[in-house]
Amino acid sequence: MHVFVTGASGWIGSAVVDELLSHGHEVTGLARSDSSASALTAKGAQVQRGDLDDLASIRAGAENADSVIHLANKHDWSNPAASNAAERASVQTIGDALAGSGRPFLFASGVAGLTPGRPSTEEDASPYSGPESPRGGAENLAFAFLERGVRSIALRFAPTVHGVSDHGFIAYIVAAARETGVSVYPGDGTNSWAAVPRLDAARMVRLGLENAPAGSRLHAVAEEAVPTRGIAEAIGRALNLPVASVATDDVAGHFGFIGNFFGMDLTATSTATRELLGWTPTGQSLIQDIDAGAYSA
Repeated sequence: MHVFVTGASGWIGSAVVDELLSHGHEVTGLARSDSSASALTAKGAQVQRGDLDDLASIRAGAENADSVIHLANKHDWSNPAASNAAERASVQTIGDALAGSGRPFLFASGVAGLTPGRPSTEEDASPYSGPESPRGGAENLAFAFLERGVRSIALRFAPTVHGVSDHGFIAYIVAAARETGVSVYPGDGTNSWAAVPRLDAARMVRLGLENAPAGSRLHAVAEEAVPTRGIAEAIGRALNLPVASVATDDVAGHFGFIGNFFGMDLTATSTATRELLGWTPTGQSLIQDIDAGAYSA
């Protein structure tokens, strides 16, 4: 089918585009720069110029495709309100464009903060609703379009989608270790993160497009819980740095914004997703990736 992908040149999106093209789908990717457009063209994808603030371009891309995979996000940690507003506006625009068509609308979400105190599952509805909530309440907004004839499907990614050239959360933690000369973990280091290799996540997205029913919540999770102490120790080995604990109250001061996440339990299962899609992650674990040098080049 013809798939419109936002975030098509991003960390996850570029892998999703490769996965879709390699399985016979036609792709049009949203591109805000010449370099992103050139990269998409080189792969054999079509280009829709625009960005998250260009709602007319997003609408045109959605209207001209058989399905939409929305992966773009501003991730402006200095201005989360702007990121949340852009996410909500994009989801509203895509939903309106697809209304009444029965076409698939897959959108990026996350497992963070869904169920404090236990791993989240696909049965757990997002507690975030309304424009002032995290991600602008976009997951619940997208599911509201189910009643308007849209095949909405949530793509809940683990907090770390890891691999060589990752510039996400783990990269920030590695950068803090380089800057301070010590790899630290919060408190006793028993709080944990879910994790998934990038290519496994991309394959799950493609399988979800092809097979998931409307209203599905898909969890891109290969490892349910990787302790933060283990992450810090692997970073210490990779960078040849000492490893130490930092008081939980001091995590944000040490890491900056990422400390607000590194001090949390962000765990999730993916049992239902694996059973629904026949999806089995095959990539290296997060610790194996760090040990292999994915973050120390």
